[in-house]
Amino acid sequence: MASAPQPTQAPTPIPPDDLARVLVAASADSSTLPHIGLVGDTYTILLSGHDTAGRYCLIDMHIPPGGGPPPHRHDFEESFILLDGEIEATFRGQKSTAKAGETIHIPANAPHQFHNVSNQPVRMLCICSPAGQEDFFAKVGVPVATRTTPPPPLTPTEQAAFRTRAETLAPQYKTELLPPA
Repeated sequence: MASAPQPTQAPTPIPPDDLARVLVAASADSSTLPHIGLVGDTYTILLSGHDTAGRYCLIDMHIPPGGGPPPHRHDFEESFILLDGEIEATFRGQKSTAKAGETIHIPANAPHQFHNVSNQPVRMLCICSPAGQEDFFAKVGVPVATRTTPPPPLTPTEQAAFRTRAETLAPQYKTELLPPA
């Protein structure tokens, strides 16, 4: 039996150009961009939600050997474009390797983490949609001088305080820190 025809909707017109929005050009090596040291890594905010009307943020990530965040999940989409090096990505408990020239995408709410298991730094671009993760990084991280400047090492007491601050702020940024696997 044939199904009933579905009503079609006319496409909505494209809105007019928002002249209040401007072209943004960003260089990861610029001293005017925020470079944030976090969990041993350095994240440079190339585009914030302010630049994209909240649609997404773009972060240049420098991950030294042994670097990478602990297990976590969040209620937004996240993609990583590897420019240099390789990472071990754990997605829903399954490990895989991503190398320079590859892109991986993490759906919203999925548990994940990445780790640089090589002896070379990793450089990748991270896109979070919608924006907001860059604000979380700015609140929990520390400003550093350049896109490759490591954050200062933390004592065990400072690490515990960092974890507490991150866990306290995470819900405001739709993020949940998970126990180590």
